[in-house]
Amino acid sequence: MASKRGKQTVRDMILSMLVITAVAGVVYIFIPHDDKADPIKAVDYRVELATARRAAPYPVAAPAGLPEGWKPTSVSYEGQNGAGWHLGYLDPDDRYVAVEQSTTPAKKYVPAVSQDAENTGRTRDVSGRAWEVWEGPKYDALVLHAEGVTTVVTGSAPAGRLAEMAAALETAPAGDAPSGAPAAS
Repeated sequence: MASKRGKQTVRDMILSMLVITAVAGVVYIFIPHDDKADPIKAVDYRVELATARRAAPYPVAAPAGLPEGWKPTSVSYEGQNGAGWHLGYLDPDDRYVAVEQSTTPAKKYVPAVSQDAENTGRTRDVSGRAWEVWEGPKYDALVLHAEGVTTVVTGSAPAGRLAEMAAALETAPAGDAPSGAPAAS
């Protein structure tokens, strides 16, 4: 009698697994799903940009007029501890580019946002301004110092893309509508 009970338990388990597999197959077939959908969603940063431009003690930079293919992916503004602005993008080749601004001292701030990049001692002219060139094991960066604020364009994208983002940066006085901030798609 004990051996018969063991066989029934195994048989019942196999039947249960077949039923569960059939139900999962039906759910998979009839529930819509898109395997080709981009898992990274674009963000609309207009509200955060307007807020940061009103609150920041410096002119907040954001790109205007970037060509097709750039996708904003993250945005934040921290009004305390260095008043930091962050705007992350994917370039047309899906490489990361970020615009970072802060009142934190540059020697501490730039390595933190550029994943330990170091100043090469070289500069690169972008739209008539001399940006410091920083290189690192993970990210490279272009760094611009202004009175009371450091602007960093950093990421895994090649130097040309970093320069393209730096050239597109514009600032607006507090209260102005942000220009060129795309809506999320």
